[in-house]
Amino acid sequence: MSSTSPNDSGASQPNTSEDANADVTAAVEELLNSLSSKFAGVSSEIFAKMDEMSRRIDTLEAALQESKVKEGSSKQ
Repeated sequence: MSSTSPNDSGASQPNTSEDANADVTAAVEELLNSLSSKFAGVSSEIFAKMDEMSRRIDTLEAALQESKVKEGSSKQ
């Protein structure tokens, strides 16, 4: 009977190792999914900020152009 005992523990060892690998794999996948969703959120925030900056620059350019036109007509 003692000869079956080491075999039993040897058989349960790979299962324990497989369970540990499965747990690590699941944790890594969860972490990657979390990082991916956070990255997507940050990316969309950055694009929104860039769009806002673009609109503000366009408004500023239009105001500068209008100012130049007013200066040019007032000098004549």
